[in-house]
Amino acid sequence: MSKTLVLIKPDGVQRGLCGVIIERFERRGLKIVGMKLMHMDQALARRHYAVHDGKPFFKGLVDYITSTPIVAMVLEGKDAVEVVRRTMGETNPAKAPLGTIRGDFALEIGRNLVHGSDSDENAAKEIALFFSEKEVLSYNRDYERWITESVPF
Repeated sequence: MSKTLVLIKPDGVQRGLCGVIIERFERRGLKIVGMKLMHMDQALARRHYAVHDGKPFFKGLVDYITSTPIVAMVLEGKDAVEVVRRTMGETNPAKAPLGTIRGDFALEIGRNLVHGSDSDENAAKEIALFFSEKEVLSYNRDYERWITESVPF
């Protein structure tokens, strides 16, 4: 099983879409192993989006992500990074298929509701930015054997 970071961005929180977004991931079979409502500060935002530092949209991105609370989650499951990215849909909501979070609820790249790690390596780095080891739990759900074949009966 792998883990990935998901952020419900300020537009998702402000629009009251947290429940439906979380439900989409849980219905896919992903397990929440860490979650918190938080107000990201400028320093954390700059570290999280460091790959975009120097780009024209960097300041606006930092200002936006720190404008109101977000929900940060660690999700666990088979191929978690890929499953999350497919569930979110393309970064540009206009190109995201219906049935994805962005395809169903977003219109613009700058207000696309969610962030998900783009690789297992980046997931580990991003999770460490938002969660301590104590905040990421390990537990079993009885019905996991009905989601993946790797869980024995």
